[in-house]
Amino acid sequence: MKRLAIVAGLLLAAAALAGVLRPEGAAAEEPSATTDTVMVSGTGSVSAVPDLAEISAGVETRGTTAQEALNANSNTMRKVIDAIRAAGGRDVTTQTVSLSPRVGPEGQPDGFTALNVVSAKVDLDAAGKVIDAAVAAGANTVYGPSLSLSEASKLYREALKQAVADARERASVLAAAAGRQLGRVTAISEGGSVAIPLYEKAAADSGAPVVAGPQETIATVTVTFELR
Repeated sequence: MKRLAIVAGLLLAAAALAGVLRPEGAAAEEPSATTDTVMVSGTGSVSAVPDLAEISAGVETRGTTAQEALNANSNTMRKVIDAIRAAGGRDVTTQTVSLSPRVGPEGQPDGFTALNVVSAKVDLDAAGKVIDAAVAAGANTVYGPSLSLSEASKLYREALKQAVADARERASVLAAAAGRQLGRVTAISEGGSVAIPLYEKAAADSGAPVVAGPQETIATVTVTFELR
């Protein structure tokens, strides 16, 4: 009986070992297949002429006392703000208000200087008119204009579509050269956008000349494709 038990145990161990070693056994695993890929960059661009401008205008005044300088500044600045709005400026926003002592050539006190600057958004065609109105009302500092596109987001999305199409075209060329075909997209990342001014075009109004050149909105992407 003891010999039969030993033999039965050996047979069971051999059967279990065979199940482990056989490829079709419960513990067998298929090796993972490696997928070939190709990663390319794509660029898309859309050109459009800016239709918005942001202008900054301000008043700088001097006085023998701080109150004198500030009062003179405030009186003139109210007229400037009213003139900007009347000429078509909107979203008028204060950028800075400052009051500082002045020093003469010999280092002696020489009164005070007050400064108040506001910014305003305006349609490009009215930019020159707004600048003229601000200056006529008493503004003696003008900055800008900073030009922008009212449909910047829409243009960027269009540039993104072009960038993805460009990436696919580049990948197709590489795949064909290698004797392969493109598969599905496995990864895609956005590289960002940039607006580049091109040639110039004058705004059509009768005020100070404001020149706007087309802006090229550029988008870049990096795309990874499977290769078949």
